[in-house]
Amino acid sequence: MQAPSEIQRSTEIAHTLLPELEKRRSKRAFSDTTMPEETIRSLFEAARWAPSSMNSQPWVYVYATKNQSALYNTLLNALNDSNKVWAQHAPVLVASLARKNHLSNGAVNGSARYDVGAANALLSVQATHAGLVVHQMGGYNKQVLIETLNIPESLEPVVVLAIGYPGKPESLNDNLKARETAPRERFTQEFFVHTKTF
Repeated sequence: MQAPSEIQRSTEIAHTLLPELEKRRSKRAFSDTTMPEETIRSLFEAARWAPSSMNSQPWVYVYATKNQSALYNTLLNALNDSNKVWAQHAPVLVASLARKNHLSNGAVNGSARYDVGAANALLSVQATHAGLVVHQMGGYNKQVLIETLNIPESLEPVVVLAIGYPGKPESLNDNLKARETAPRERFTQEFFVHTKTF
């Protein structure tokens, strides 16, 4: 196992990518521009066509715009305080959930959360194509979300997404502004891609 100081990171894109993958970023500054319903639906259409184990399609979404203030605040209030600070400005909040069992045979779906992640990834790419920002959050109170949304036992919360048009980093506090404007950094492929056994 490599020591943290030995792990190679880079801000450069080393190989050809789709423009949407180059541009995608989990920003925290949102414009107050309203998202058209058709645009919102196009995001869920992208999620709809994600791959899944046994074509089980275990994703379920609950979303609210700011016009749906009661449901919007329910989603917002489940977030950790550090996320509420900026997520409250996103025009759309989304809870992504995983159906725990296959509909076809009732068996436990061990790939459900993975499949929801794939759906969220395609949703994010579609959003970037439309000039939007998606910030996925694991920082929320799972039990609060279950209770306030009355989520049935058959579903499990995965992440909450804040979605909207990008805003100005100057609208954030100094700490968040620094994170917003810092270059994206990733491990190099040498760290995580292998052509030999461990």
